[in-house]
Amino acid sequence: MRILFFLFALAAPIVAEKAESTSALISEVTSIAPGKTFTVALKLDHPAGWHSYYLNSGGTELSPSITWKLPKGATAGEIQWPTPEVKDGFDGKSFIYSGSPVFLIDITPPATLAVGDTFTFTADAMWQICEDLCVDEYADFSLSLPITAEAVANPAQTELFAKARNAQPKSLPENITFQVNPHPSSADSMLLTIKGLTEHPTDFIPAQPYLHSISESGEITEIDGGFAIKLDRKKIDFIGEPIPQGNAVSGILLGSTNYLIPEKSLATPAPENLPFGKLMKVLGGMFIGGLILNLMPCVFPVIGLKIMGFVQQAGENRRSIALHGMSFTGGVLASFAVLSGILFAARAAALKDGNVTQGWGYQLQDPNIVVILLLLMFILGLNMFGIFEIGTSATSVGGKLQNKSGHAGSFFSGVLATVVATPCSAPFLGVAIGATMALPIIQFFSGFTAMALGLALPYLVLSVFPSLIEKLPRPGAWMESFKQAMSFLLFGTAGYLLWFYSAQIGQENLIRPIFGLCIIAIAAWIYGRWNLPHRSNMVRRTALVISILSLAGGIFLTLPPEEDKLWKIWSVETTEKLVAEGKPVYIDFTAQWCVTCQVNKKVAYTEKVIELATQKGVVFLKADKTRRPSPEVDAAIQKLGRHAIPVNVLIIPGQDPILTPEILTPNILKELFSKIPDPVKED
Repeated sequence: MRILFFLFALAAPIVAEKAESTSALISEVTSIAPGKTFTVALKLDHPAGWHSYYLNSGGTELSPSITWKLPKGATAGEIQWPTPEVKDGFDGKSFIYSGSPVFLIDITPPATLAVGDTFTFTADAMWQICEDLCVDEYADFSLSLPITAEAVANPAQTELFAKARNAQPKSLPENITFQVNPHPSSADSMLLTIKGLTEHPTDFIPAQPYLHSISESGEITEIDGGFAIKLDRKKIDFIGEPIPQGNAVSGILLGSTNYLIPEKSLATPAPENLPFGKLMKVLGGMFIGGLILNLMPCVFPVIGLKIMGFVQQAGENRRSIALHGMSFTGGVLASFAVLSGILFAARAAALKDGNVTQGWGYQLQDPNIVVILLLLMFILGLNMFGIFEIGTSATSVGGKLQNKSGHAGSFFSGVLATVVATPCSAPFLGVAIGATMALPIIQFFSGFTAMALGLALPYLVLSVFPSLIEKLPRPGAWMESFKQAMSFLLFGTAGYLLWFYSAQIGQENLIRPIFGLCIIAIAAWIYGRWNLPHRSNMVRRTALVISILSLAGGIFLTLPPEEDKLWKIWSVETTEKLVAEGKPVYIDFTAQWCVTCQVNKKVAYTEKVIELATQKGVVFLKADKTRRPSPEVDAAIQKLGRHAIPVNVLIIPGQDPILTPEILTPNILKELFSKIPDPVKED
């Protein structure tokens, strides 16, 4: 399907001219009165099989927009959106208008208008229609209406406006109330509670792009006096780009009657103490959840490391073994205290600002933390598989129980277990964590302490009762096989973190960390192969230097990419200023949903091309249409004689703009930039 989509995108500039909507701007009145609001309609007639989009398209497609030029003192309201159809789109549900949708807009003229004059205004409209590909469409309108003492309705348009209003969702009756809360068992969901509604809703179409519709992801539950609607968040779009998040909900509730849900932000009630009985259930749930986490792929590798240490120390001093178990428990408790303390501070700040509280595991929203965990899991996996060997003091009980570093290793193991446990907690601790997040300070920290004790309990028991350790198998060849088997769990965790990391840095940047991890693996192999006691000092030193350099290079490649400094934001004013200064300007009219645009970026802009452009003094400007429609961008594209992106143009001062072909190659850009005169060197 993606290949077909790519081929359609390449064909878009050729096919786009064949699909064209007709449009009109229609007034509900033939004359207006000073200060009295009247309504106009943007009517679109789409070609058969094509459709436009609701305020939230469901994807990256663009909804209709209008730029108004009104007399001084006049104002235009927001577009009043009809109820859209819910359609299976390229990557989820789309919210569309087929046929002939009508969009109403209220215009309020100033009260100072003089009767007998004329009220003239213009509108620049833009919308996108799609079938197997998408095309931007534009129209300019101008209306002149006489000003009379009283507005006069246009009888010829009565039916059109009546049908348009009937196609819109109804306002909620006064007896129906609603509120939005964080979902108690899912940090990635919201809970919309509607009271007073008797009919069962069938779907909810969100106005926000960061929410799924119910038919795509979510559920409706009947409660006393109404319905509870679970709305799941949408974190990335179909090309892997992060979707900006928010804490407001609005949209259209579908049913036998479609209701408009006005925008409302998440409610943040003040924490209240739980009764003792309910608190014990929450603490018990957190404790049991901590125990279960020991069996999860994110945590189980740590058990493997610790068991190896316990086996190696079987028969050693009982007191020392118990102290190592306590060191591990201390690491778990300390790291839980730090993480839950940060979480509580973030919750307090969010409550103060009236925003939603943070969810457990929120530290994984930071790509720097994710990449550190990714590297840690991957390198430990290579070690456990036997690619190279390092001391065990940082990952197990250690070879000398009396050695201080051994206790530090046990403490670190507890910290590591806590850090890697947080991504796995949601499936088993969602309800308990959700309840704990809403508790006052003492109960809040008690809940997370119970979870920490549950995670640490197996290790503490093994250290306090050494007879259990003595029943474990004695060291032997099986230990190496067991250790290697445990490495695959670490690699699986690293793979999960890499997938998560790709959503944060963008799929187009994923190739760097992939190669970075390969180089790190090579560094570990060189170190493990040649930095061995039986090798000569020269071989060992060479292997160590190559390993360190390779490791540094691999880590550098995996780090989050820097902000793109080549491209600057386009505007008409910026372009005019740069050209007036005598600088050549290269403009890329683009969007993330334009596949051809993305292919061009990967293929055409090589280092040599950028070097040539830099020598010529070219300033790169990006006019991005990904998130929101821009009348300025659309007008600039039309002025160049194009109607669909990609559009790339070079403006050399004193010359006509030079348009490139839709599909770019390095040779095309080299030839293009070679036409620019060399900049004059100042003495």
